[in-house]
Amino acid sequence: MPTTRLTPLLEQKLEELSGAGRLKGSHPVTVGVLAPDGGYGPRFLLEGYGNTPFLRMNSNSYLGLSFSGRVMGAEEEAVRRYGTGPGAVRFISGTWAPHVALEARLARFHGREAAMLFSSAYATVMGLLPQLITDQTSVISDELNHSCIINAIALARPKEKQIWRHLDLDDLERRLASAAKTCKRAIVVTDGVFSMRGDHAPLADITKIAREFDALFPENIIVVVDDSHGVGAFGETGRGTEEVTGSPPVDVLIGTLGKAFGVNGGYVVASQSIVTYLRETSPFYIYSNPITPAEAEAALVAVDGLDSEEGRALLAHLRAMTSRFREGLRQLGLETVRGEHPVVPLLVRNTERTAQLVEHLRQNAILATGLNYPVVPKGEEEIRFQISADHTTGDIDHALAALASFANG
Repeated sequence: MPTTRLTPLLEQKLEELSGAGRLKGSHPVTVGVLAPDGGYGPRFLLEGYGNTPFLRMNSNSYLGLSFSGRVMGAEEEAVRRYGTGPGAVRFISGTWAPHVALEARLARFHGREAAMLFSSAYATVMGLLPQLITDQTSVISDELNHSCIINAIALARPKEKQIWRHLDLDDLERRLASAAKTCKRAIVVTDGVFSMRGDHAPLADITKIAREFDALFPENIIVVVDDSHGVGAFGETGRGTEEVTGSPPVDVLIGTLGKAFGVNGGYVVASQSIVTYLRETSPFYIYSNPITPAEAEAALVAVDGLDSEEGRALLAHLRAMTSRFREGLRQLGLETVRGEHPVVPLLVRNTERTAQLVEHLRQNAILATGLNYPVVPKGEEEIRFQISADHTTGDIDHALAALASFANG
C-alpha cells in the first residue's frame, strides 16, 4: 500500500528537525582500525575519508577492552564451541553455560546475591522498572536521568511521577515526604554517572535518605541506580559510583557490558528474590533473545581482567588521561562540568557553534560528538569528549591543540 499521504508529513518533520539543528543525519561508518603506533593510541578509518586516521574521543569503550587480545580470543573460541547465536529466548533453549557463569561472576563482582542478563542496558531499564512499579507507587526521578529511565516510567504509568532537581537532596526529601501521604511504595531512581555531563549522583546520601523515610511506606522505598557509565570506568577497582561515593549497595543496580567491558548487553544485580521475580515477569527478558554465548564468554573474561592488577592499572591510566584533558581545558579557559569521570563535556552553549566545532575537530582527524537540545537542555549545548585507557598523552595533547586552534581562530 503506498504511503503518499504520510510521506509528506514525515518529510516535513525531518525538515523541521534539520532547521532546528536537531537532525542527526547520516552516521559515520568505521571501516578499519589501525593499531597503536609511535606513542599514539589506535586510529580509526571512516568511509569516505580514504586513509585518514581518526582519533576517537566519542566511544563508551572506556578501557579499550573491545580490542583486548584475551577478550577477542575468548569470543572467537566460544563461537567455535557454541555457534554465533543463542537460538532462542532464555526459558526455551537460549540459556547457555556462559550466560550462567557470567551472571554468577557479575553478582560476585558487585557483592550481590544474584545477577540477570538482558540484551542491552536500555532493555534492562525498560524491562525492570515497570515490573517494580504499581498503581500505588510514587516514582521519584532525577531531572537529568537517561532516556531509558524516562521511557520506562512512562511505560509503567505509576500513581505518581515526581522529578527532583538534579542532585538536590533537599528536594528529594520533600518529594519523599509528599509521596508517603499518598503511596504505599516509592522508587527513587537515578543515573550513577550522568552520561551527558560526567557528574555523578551522591549515592551514599541518597541511600541514607531512603533509609530514613523507608518506614513511612508499607511496601518500602526501592533505590534503583543505572550506573552504565560508572561500572568499569569509575573508582579504584571499577565498581562505579557506589565505590566512588562510599555508598552501601543500592537495592537494584543496573550495568552494561557494552561500555567499559567492551562487549555487548546489559544486566541487573539485586537480591535473589528481586532477580527471580524479574525472570518470571519481565517481557524484555522473557520474550527477547539474550546476548550470544560468545559475547557472554568474552564479557566474563573482561570482568575477570578488570578485577585484577592489570585492570587496576588500566583504571589508573584512564584517570591520568582524564585529569590531563580536564586540566588542559581549564588552561585553555574552556568551560566544562566539574568531575572525575572520563565523560568530559565542553560546554559551548550554542547549537551552530557546536556544529562548527565538531566539523573543526573532524578536519583535525578527531571524532567527538556534539549534543544539542533535546538531548541536553537548551543553553547547555556541548561537545562530549570521552577519554579511554586506549588514549596516550600524545592523543590528549593532539585534541587540546585542535581545541586551542579553534578557540584562537
